[in-house]
Amino acid sequence: MEFNLFLIFSSLALLSAVFVVTAKNPIHSILFLVFVFFNISGLLIMLGVEFLAMLLLVVYVGAVSVLFLFVIMMLNVKIAQAYENLLRYIPIGFFLSLSFLFECYLIVDSGLVSSDMEGFQFLNNSVDWVSLVIANTNTVVIGTILYTYYSFFFILCGFILLISMVGAITLTLSRRGDVRRQEIYKQLQVSFKNSIKFIKR
Repeated sequence: MEFNLFLIFSSLALLSAVFVVTAKNPIHSILFLVFVFFNISGLLIMLGVEFLAMLLLVVYVGAVSVLFLFVIMMLNVKIAQAYENLLRYIPIGFFLSLSFLFECYLIVDSGLVSSDMEGFQFLNNSVDWVSLVIANTNTVVIGTILYTYYSFFFILCGFILLISMVGAITLTLSRRGDVRRQEIYKQLQVSFKNSIKFIKR
């Protein structure tokens, strides 16, 4: 059952990733990207890391994808021109994809974990090692590492997100000339003596 779910989630994720790149409409590309995030969250739940799955949905689907939609709608990208540029970069993308797959093959083929267990014969098989390990949830482990060893990078990411938010607000801020608005600074600069005028008739 788990293997069938893995095949379903992984195949849908790969198919959606292909549609993200090949879709002509950028709005459709972002919708396929959201579908990729959902499938990856399903795979993470199968691995037992529910916190990362929910974090992926909240951060990427709830924030990043909405930001992408906002930027695309703001820039008004021409679909035909984007598709022509995509066809130009297909050979480069194909070459980079092949190199990435070749690197993954080298990593898997070299074997990250040695199968030679001759050096571990001193271990007593009668010891219940599982009971000796302190069981922590993945949320506790991730929080402990994130807020201790990687606290500087965590704060730096917060500053980067703050700067990007200020930049997005600055880019979308537009002032219309036909709308009357209250100028608070000019009102504060006016003195009481000059605000009242006596007109003789």
